Amino acid sequence: MSSHKYFSEITGIGACVPEKVLTNHDLAKMVDTSDEWIQSRTGIKERRIAEADEVTSDIAFKAARIALEKAGLSPEELDLIIVGTVTPDMSFPATACFLQDKLGAKNAAAFDISAACTGFIYGLSIADGMIASGKFKNILVVGVEILSRIVNWKDRSTCVIFGDGAGATVVQPAKGNRGILNTYIKSNGKLHHLLNMEGGGTMYPAEKVKEHPEKFYIQMGGKEVFRHAVSCMGEAATKIIKENGFTVEEISLMIPHQANIRIIDAITKRLSIPEDRVYINVDRFGNTSSASIPIALYEAYENGLITKDSLVLLVSFGGGFTWGSVLIRF
Repeated sequence: MSSHKYFSEITGIGACVPEKVLTNHDLAKMVDTSDEWIQSRTGIKERRIAEADEVTSDIAFKAARIALEKAGLSPEELDLIIVGTVTPDMSFPATACFLQDKLGAKNAAAFDISAACTGFIYGLSIADGMIASGKFKNILVVGVEILSRIVNWKDRSTCVIFGDGAGATVVQPAKGNRGILNTYIKSNGKLHHLLNMEGGGTMYPAEKVKEHPEKFYIQMGGKEVFRHAVSCMGEAATKIIKENGFTVEEISLMIPHQANIRIIDAITKRLSIPEDRVYINVDRFGNTSSASIPIALYEAYENGLITKDSLVLLVSFGGGFTWGSVLIRF
């Protein structure tokens, strides 16, 4: 748990998803699957796919520009950019640096974090701490992925799940005792083998792509990932609610990582939270990893599901394993 003197708050939210839609029926023409098979196991009907000439910082830029406009902030006023992604433009420099350049945020420091699907939660936790330190005032936190570049389109157990997209938030010092009430982040590196992409690093460098082509795609142990996701997200949600003196009944809206509908349903039942207080868009976008929560947050806010005094719970789980939660009073 973080404990700080100054509250931070989200003052602007933006999102961007590519225009190209890939439906389950489209996938059925590419791999041995069907709309019924995909929906029954994941709840996904379609996902968005980036164009061949789009890179991660391109869609991050579009989401960031909306968030900045909503916050009434110019790029020059940013003093920090944090990007959560596992699909960067390049191994280095950071995608945050490319985003800084595209935005014209010349006064900002910029760096990436790699926490898989929990990347945005980790980013918010870092931003919250930076605001609490008093050293930063205007922080851009982005979750963005182009996962279509690292899925094996011949593997029906993974290619049907993932999609592309970006979400962004502007985080600033709060004017009152509202905003980000607390954050909680955890990890367990012993389980790294259950969800990863081994290729591209020093373990399996580019020279080994012909020898081990399977290593350069997402690999996932579905059943084990499901079990740990439900357990860890349940723990993160319960802990942050209880330790901050709230009850589940007081939560206005829960925005879980949009991994698949079965995980979301299991978390909902575990917490005994009414279904109408859980935001779901996995059917339209699939699993966009670090982008899933900020995209959902943007939609929920724009659709009027988040209003003044709303108590919102964000909770996620990803490769690493990593997991975490954020509690926000709007």
